[in-house]
Amino acid sequence: MYCIKTKHSFDSAHFLHGYIGKCKNIHGHRWTVEIEVKAEELTQQGEKRGMLVDFGQLKLDLKQLLEEYDHKLIIEEGTLKDTTLKALEEEDFAIITLKFRPTAENLSKFFYGKMKEKGYDVMRCTVYETPNNCAIYEED
Repeated sequence: MYCIKTKHSFDSAHFLHGYIGKCKNIHGHRWTVEIEVKAEELTQQGEKRGMLVDFGQLKLDLKQLLEEYDHKLIIEEGTLKDTTLKALEEEDFAIITLKFRPTAENLSKFFYGKMKEKGYDVMRCTVYETPNNCAIYEED
């Protein structure tokens, strides 16, 4: 099995609705996402001979995906009052609403799926919330 890995970072804010502790408040992270893709065999012909995939393309696809979340407030659907959400939108805050709680664990599965949708045979997705704390998603 061959595997290659790349990573990219973005900055965003979130909060954990219903959590008891500091993370119940809006706070930001410099998220780092590592994506690992795999293959049983390397490309045998053409300009990509001897490669699993082109690192440049993998890096670009991950970067383009994560740019959508950069400098945004990521919230779980239904966790802000309509009046609060409307006030933030009126102030032109960039908000991304997800159907799940924006934890590192859930984001690792989410980004795994997004890269899979781009056609990659994803082995693992690791999301660092801080330089020392990460969550990993991989399928059997």
